[in-house]
Amino acid sequence: MKLVELYGRVRYAVRIEGISRREAARRFGIDPRTVAKMLAFSVPPGYRRSHPPARPKLDACVGIIDRILEEDEARPAKQRHTSKRIFERLRDEYGFGGGLTIVKDYVLAQRQRQREVFVPLRHDPGHAQADFGEAVAVIGGVERKIHFFAMDLPHSDAGFVQAYPAETTEAFCAGHAAAFAFFGGVPQSILYDNTKLAVARILGDGRRQRTRVFSELQSHYLFADRFGRPGKGNDKGKVEGLVGLIRRNYLVPLPHAVSFDALNEQLLVNCRSRLGDRLRGQTETIGARLARDQACLHALPSTPYDACDKQPGRVSSLSLVRYRSTDYSVPTAYGHREVLIRGYVDSVVISCGAEVIARHGRSYEREDFVFDPLHYLALLERKIGALDQAAPLAGWSLPDEFTTLRRLLEARMGRQGKREFVQVLRLMEVFSAEDVAAGVRAAIERGAIGFDAVKHLVLCRIERRPPRLDMTVYPYLPQASVAVTSARSYLDLLAATAP
Repeated sequence: MKLVELYGRVRYAVRIEGISRREAARRFGIDPRTVAKMLAFSVPPGYRRSHPPARPKLDACVGIIDRILEEDEARPAKQRHTSKRIFERLRDEYGFGGGLTIVKDYVLAQRQRQREVFVPLRHDPGHAQADFGEAVAVIGGVERKIHFFAMDLPHSDAGFVQAYPAETTEAFCAGHAAAFAFFGGVPQSILYDNTKLAVARILGDGRRQRTRVFSELQSHYLFADRFGRPGKGNDKGKVEGLVGLIRRNYLVPLPHAVSFDALNEQLLVNCRSRLGDRLRGQTETIGARLARDQACLHALPSTPYDACDKQPGRVSSLSLVRYRSTDYSVPTAYGHREVLIRGYVDSVVISCGAEVIARHGRSYEREDFVFDPLHYLALLERKIGALDQAAPLAGWSLPDEFTTLRRLLEARMGRQGKREFVQVLRLMEVFSAEDVAAGVRAAIERGAIGFDAVKHLVLCRIERRPPRLDMTVYPYLPQASVAVTSARSYLDLLAATAP
């Protein structure tokens, strides 16, 4: 500060008072050359080099350093040379005799020159950007990784997000369908990174070969696609920013939900709440600007997209179909048949021809087995010896009445009792488990232990009519003989009791 004041006093004395430079040097006790500098500059100009500093040791290795930095551009970011590693290579491989600091200073300067500079972009209404993000949440009491699909409309900054168990084709398609429904229309174009869910290959001329499912999705909703440069997330900076906002705000603190559906409902609440925000540099809220976006969106198709991944499959000898490393059961009648597997976010549907033969809840565990016990009952009825070791029946939670029925059947009929028990279980192929359990309970109460009796009682329950069991079918039950009452016998009884 004092030096600046001195500049002002010297300049005032020479320029205003009119004293000579030599007199100014004598009055203020400074060198005449300093007076000349003060007259040339209104403030101290700072130190200025007339020539670049000499670096005799480093200059011989500058070309080597530049080549290493250029080669690093094609390497993964986490496997590029540090300044220290470059110094070690220069020392060990090229006999560099200088210090680490001069190498660090040069590398820092070169990297700053190489940093990319961006052009501010404008965003017309009706266009979107999409991406996936990762986070952690507690679902059903279990802490697990979640993958969330985010779509942003850059013109209005309106955002949409839904969470899924994995970043899969079906989640990608379901996320699009849900986002379009949320925004009330289909964007004119959507910008993506080069995700394998959409891009099968990047051809030599830069064109993208789309995946089959993405082409189907695009054909259904009729939007144009755009793709950023490989490895350049800043090409879709709006949705990248939305992903960060979701992770920092919607998912902090760690969200707890009983299911993914419950979590997604809360995420939608957050998305709607944000529509009332006004962002920096904007005079309107996100919701007000969203109206302009919505005016430019295409109308939704009349039917929603079937958001699933379709794959062909073949039923194994164990009546299992493999999808994404998990085996799902089908009825044994379809063993060794060709099938079509449709994988949804929360279910797996298996068809043979035009017929749906199995539906299962989706499992995301690796090498898992998902059984429906009903699929194996027809085979177990013929191979009754496998009943006690049948893996599909392990863990099948049935009411206690079924255990009692099996014990009574086996006590009366032995091996044939096992077969009749399986026949009773097969009633659940046609009737509800609740109705069959009620039939079993009623049969045990009446002592009518057999498949025919249970079936009859189930039908009576469904048809709302009283049961009429033919007890001659059950010879093991105690028989009661009821004679026809006669008037004479009644009169004899009265005479015997008269006083």
